[in-house]
Amino acid sequence: MSTVRPGQIWQDNDPRTHGRQLRIETVDTTHATAVPVAVTPQGAVALLPGRATRIRVDRFRPTSTGYRLIQDVDGKSDPS
Repeated sequence: MSTVRPGQIWQDNDPRTHGRQLRIETVDTTHATAVPVAVTPQGAVALLPGRATRIRVDRFRPTSTGYRLIQDVDGKSDPS
């Protein structure tokens, strides 16, 4: 499991929210605050309208109801 850090981009694996991507804004011991974003094929990130969401840190794992890392803080894509 990847460590959740501010600036990372994660994608929601839930099929009901197909393609939803979030940028991590803050992380505390149990939750992360994330905002909706769109990532271009070139890696540019654009904020989308929508509210910030608090998500339990333990949900950031690649399961059907979890999240997968799309882009790390350094701008590199996740190799998996």
